[in-house]
Order: sequence, then C-alpha cells, then structure tokens
Amino acid sequence: MSKVPGWLGRVGAGLTRMGQRLEERRAAGASGDEPGDEPAAVPESVPAPPTYAPAVAARPDPVAAIPWGMRVAAEAGWRLLVLAGTLWVLMKVIAEVQLVVLAFVAALLITALLQPTVARLRGLGLPRGLATALTAITGFVIMGLVGWFVVWQVMDNLGDISDRVRDGIDELKAWLLDSPFHVTEQQINDIAKNLSDTIGTNTEEITTAGLQGVTVMVEILTGILLTMFSTLFLLYDGKKVWTWWLKLVPAQARPGVAGAGPRAWRTLTAYVRGTVIVAMIDAIFIGLGIYFLDVPLAVPLGVFIFLFSFIPLVGAVVSGALAVIVALVTQGVFTALMVLLVVLAVQQIEGHVLQPFILGRAVRVHPLAVVLAVASGGLVAGIGGAVVAVPLVAVTNTVVGYLRAYSEEQALRTAPAHGATAYGAEAAPGPQGPAKEGE
Repeated sequence: MSKVPGWLGRVGAGLTRMGQRLEERRAAGASGDEPGDEPAAVPESVPAPPTYAPAVAARPDPVAAIPWGMRVAAEAGWRLLVLAGTLWVLMKVIAEVQLVVLAFVAALLITALLQPTVARLRGLGLPRGLATALTAITGFVIMGLVGWFVVWQVMDNLGDISDRVRDGIDELKAWLLDSPFHVTEQQINDIAKNLSDTIGTNTEEITTAGLQGVTVMVEILTGILLTMFSTLFLLYDGKKVWTWWLKLVPAQARPGVAGAGPRAWRTLTAYVRGTVIVAMIDAIFIGLGIYFLDVPLAVPLGVFIFLFSFIPLVGAVVSGALAVIVALVTQGVFTALMVLLVVLAVQQIEGHVLQPFILGRAVRVHPLAVVLAVASGGLVAGIGGAVVAVPLVAVTNTVVGYLRAYSEEQALRTAPAHGATAYGAEAAPGPQGPAKEGE
C-alpha cells in the first residue's frame, strides 16, 4: 500500500510535464518558432560574410586615388588660370584708358627727376607750394624750349637737306653701279619706279593717315596736359597720395607694402637720374662727332639720340641707325662709316663704364629681361610702353626682393612660438636658459 502514492505522484508529474509541453507547442504555433527555442533576436548590424566568400577590396577615396603630383599641378593650374584671367582683364582696362595710364606713368618719371630739386628748395626755406611751382615751371619750360629748338633746326635746314639728299642719292647710285654687287642701272630705275607707283596708288591711304595724324596730335596734347597736372600734384602732395593708397591695402599686407614703397621710389629715382645722365653723355659725344664730320642736323640728331636713350638697347640702335642714314644720304659712304664708328664707340663706353658706374647695382636688370620688357611694352603700348617697361621691371624687381626678405624675416620671428606649440613648452628654453644635464 505504501508504493501506490509514489506511483501516483510520478504519473501526476508526467501529466504536468505533458501539459507544459502542450502549452509550449501552442505558444510556438502562434509565434512560428519551434517549441523550446528562445525568441529570435533582431540583428543590430549586418553580419560578417562567411569565411569561404571571396574578398572584395574597398574602393579608396577619390582624392587619395589621384597622384600627389597631379593634385599639385591641378591646384597650381586653376590658380594660374585665375591669375591669367585677372591680368587679361587688367590689360583690357589699361588698353581702354591707355592715354591716362601713360600720362600718369610719365608724370611719375618726371616727378622722380624733379623731386630732389623740390627737396633742396624746401631745405633753403621756401614754402612747399612755391618750391613745387618753381621746379615744375622751370622743368616744363626747359622741355618746351628743347622741343621748339629741334623743330626750328629741322625747318631751317630742310631746304639744304633736300639738296644734299638728292646729291647723296646720286652718289649712292654711282657707288652701287661700281660696287661688286653687280647692280645695274635698270634695276635701280625699276626700284625707283615701284616706289613712285606705290606712293601714287596709296594716295588715299596717305591722306587718311594724315587725318589720323590730327587725332594723334590731339591725343598727344591731352596726354601732355594730364602729365603736367599729375606732376604738379605728385610734387606737392606725393606723401598724401601714398598714404591714401596705403589705406586701400589690406591691413595684414600693409606693413610690407609700406616698407616696399620707399624702396621702389628710390629705385625709380636712381633709374631716372642715371638714365638722364647717360642719355646726355651719349647725345653730347655722338652729336659732337656728327658735327665735326660735317653731317647736317647735328643738334636735332643729338636731341633725338637723347630722347631715344630712354629706351634701353633698342633706342640706341634706332638713334644710331638714324644718324648713319642721314650721314649716308648727305655725305656719302665714308662719312656714314665714320659716324657708325663714333656711335659704336660711345655705346660701348656707355654699356661697360657709364651704366655700371652711374646706375649701380640698385637698378641692374639682366639684358635679356631688358629686351623682353622693351619688346612687350612696345607691343602693348607703342613707344610709351617701351619707355616705361624697363623702369617698371626695375621697380618690380626691388619690390619683390623686399617682400621676399620681409616674409622670411617674419617667419623667423614667429618660429620660436611655433616650435613651443609643436614640441611642448618644455622644449623651449625658459628665461634662465636651457636646463643643465642632471637637473
């Protein structure tokens, strides 16, 4: 009898487990899971691929995929394009107001020449206005008298020159016939006939050019007036103009520009003074040589040599060639050769003695840079551009050199602060100096 309750207990326990399983199956049927399984967890991230799946390399960043040299070239390229576009627009603007720009640049050159005289007069006790007026009036009167003298000499000797030109052409024709070049009289007559026909055919173009010459004269007079007024104001208020210009410069760049300005002005002043002295020496010695060789228009040719000397290298060639041509058509081949020797001798003395001694190293520019600057200035703005090209290059060279030195000096001044920031305060020596070993 004692075993019956134990058996009944086991049967009851089995029935209880069966009921629990039925409940689990019923619950599993409602949720779709197998009985006894745990509820499925929602994945928070994409599972890793199985080990047997092929490896797929990740695509690199497009910026990192471009070679470093190409990236540097692209960065420099678009900046150069922006700079070229800016320069192109600037040149277009200058071309539209070319007369004003050339007049102002000429005023700067004249001011650089006359400013020392104004300073001396003010040092003698004259007021600024009176010193400026006396200097400007004296300078412009001298320039006007020189121009009038040249025109007067040319007009006064025009008849004599015409006769000498005819005689010179006859002598040149006879020399060509007797020369080893085998030139015949028929060839010379054909050349003369072609020149005459060309002049007769292009009469209308010559007339149009004459009408355009009137417009050119009006522009020249306008430019002269603008130059005179600009010179007066620059001589009187040059410092105020410079101060106003500095206010337009950004504050960060203002100290460097303020230091470069006086140095650029000293370079321009030295260039103008030296060029005037060299041009006067060339004109005097070549003019004396032409005068003693009995070449007509010696004084006007000397003035032309003086004016063309403001165009380095090219001006000397043009003025010398003009003197040789005048000597050739008026005095013959021998006199022309002698004039050529005089011009070459003076030019050699100028290039090897006068310019290095007078101009000095402050405005020395490489001859290749001079030729390229004169050619570029002539293409952009004619004779005026050729005149102002070299002083512009000299001033630019001075400004760039100073700004480079100024930037290096600023970098050296800020180097200790950057070093302390990069390596820690302990890396920089304190006021007591660097720590000794063992401390």
